[in-house]
Amino acid sequence: MTITTSLVIPAFNESRRLAAGFERLRPVLDEMGPEQIEVVVVDDGSSDDTLRVAHDVYGHLPHVLIVQQPRNRGKGAAVRLGISVASAPFVIATDADLSIRPIHLPEFVVALHDSPLVPGSREHDSADSYDTFVRTVASRVFNSLVRHYTGTKVRDSQCGCKGFQLGAARMLGLLGFYDRFVYDAEMLFLADQLGLAIRPIPVTWDDIAGSTVHVGRDSLQMIRDLRTLRRRKYENPVVELALDVEVRGLDEAARVSRVQGLVVARGERDALLVLPRDGAVAGVGIATAVGGSLRTAGLAELRGRRYDAVTSEP
Repeated sequence: MTITTSLVIPAFNESRRLAAGFERLRPVLDEMGPEQIEVVVVDDGSSDDTLRVAHDVYGHLPHVLIVQQPRNRGKGAAVRLGISVASAPFVIATDADLSIRPIHLPEFVVALHDSPLVPGSREHDSADSYDTFVRTVASRVFNSLVRHYTGTKVRDSQCGCKGFQLGAARMLGLLGFYDRFVYDAEMLFLADQLGLAIRPIPVTWDDIAGSTVHVGRDSLQMIRDLRTLRRRKYENPVVELALDVEVRGLDEAARVSRVQGLVVARGERDALLVLPRDGAVAGVGIATAVGGSLRTAGLAELRGRRYDAVTSEP
């Protein structure tokens, strides 16, 4: 049966919470059909037994991929890695504890048929309240700052559950700079810059103990990152191709050049195979193999295109 949805789970020192998270997920997984769901667990350089526990907890599923960062880089980097190896047309990134109630996952899938980016929102019933007053206030202040610095209209930028069409997810991942918690805000900023439709859906959330977020340290770093976001030069190497190029066949060239997570951005006159920011050297080989020309492209040129993910042929 065809895999319809990839569930990306970033995990840093989550050995104690993975099993409980899976128990929250299990009933919905059974309802949706495990054979249609791909689970991608990304161990973000954990210092505990996260990798082993992830295999124990999720290894029995029919479609599971467990990958590991060689060192801790941050949640944003882990989510982008998961997106780069996901294969289903719809991708949902969610926290390891499944604190956003999994009963909402089918609602994400329905919404993704019509919208490339579907963030969860806890704003509908003031459910963004944490177990401490400090975390609650910090969350609300930060969401206000996100709207100020990025211009997004999404009110709950830090909700840990977001859905993407795979092509849009790849595009956002390839452009992203920030590896840690501000990556959520950056994705919303980039989505607006690319002209992607954003459709938040209401979700219910449970504050589960054990988060690795440190309010003081992480909040200050997130604010510093927010203030630099608009000054970033979002420009990637691309291989310019004919408009009617087929995605099939590009995967082999990418595999030979040892790059993954690519996307074809189709415009009115051409198609651009978008590469990682450090992928120019690989791009030389790909351009030669597929008969394209290597150059760079920024947000203005990538805006308003259709994004087709390059995936392996079944």
